Amino acid sequence: MLKVGLTGGIGAGKSEVSRLLVSYGAVLIDADRIAREVVEPGTAGLAAVVAEFGPEVLDARGSLDRPKLGAIVFADPERLAALNAIVHPLVGARSAELEAEAGSDDVVVHDVPLLTENGLAPLYDLVVVVDASPETQLDRLVRLRGMTEPEARARMAAQATRAQRRAVADLLIDNDGPLEALEPQVRTVWDELRQRAADAR
Repeated sequence: MLKVGLTGGIGAGKSEVSRLLVSYGAVLIDADRIAREVVEPGTAGLAAVVAEFGPEVLDARGSLDRPKLGAIVFADPERLAALNAIVHPLVGARSAELEAEAGSDDVVVHDVPLLTENGLAPLYDLVVVVDASPETQLDRLVRLRGMTEPEARARMAAQATRAQRRAVADLLIDNDGPLEALEPQVRTVWDELRQRAADAR
């Protein structure tokens, strides 16, 4: 098994890269998806979030109101750290369970947005970073995700810098260009990952 950490700044296009890798045969463990699962209604994770932030972070159905919570934590590093202290251990435990289910010959891609910020690079055999300029990130967040510019800048500022992400990269995918320029790069990375997995057997 080859354990790969996949990361990139918000708006860099990491989700598209992970989708392509899955289409080639990778086993994907998506930290964001797991982070949503561990705070679903009825979970210990949601109870802990409510205990920390108050019932006002719930919507009318008793689910986590993500925009409301996001507005709190992305404006305050201490509150973000408090949220991460609740969610990250739960995500780590679930990720380990899913990894244990993968086959010995699989390339297991861990899609981890905060890999750089949390110093997680040593957990993986190698790290793939999806890279885009801050200008490209900002444009995508405003144009494609409907964020205001201040919201987008706050999200970006809460993450590692571009230089910090590039520093942990074993393989780098440049996603400043159009979608059609991305797929050949991802295919090349996939071929490299398959070769490394074969060499590790």
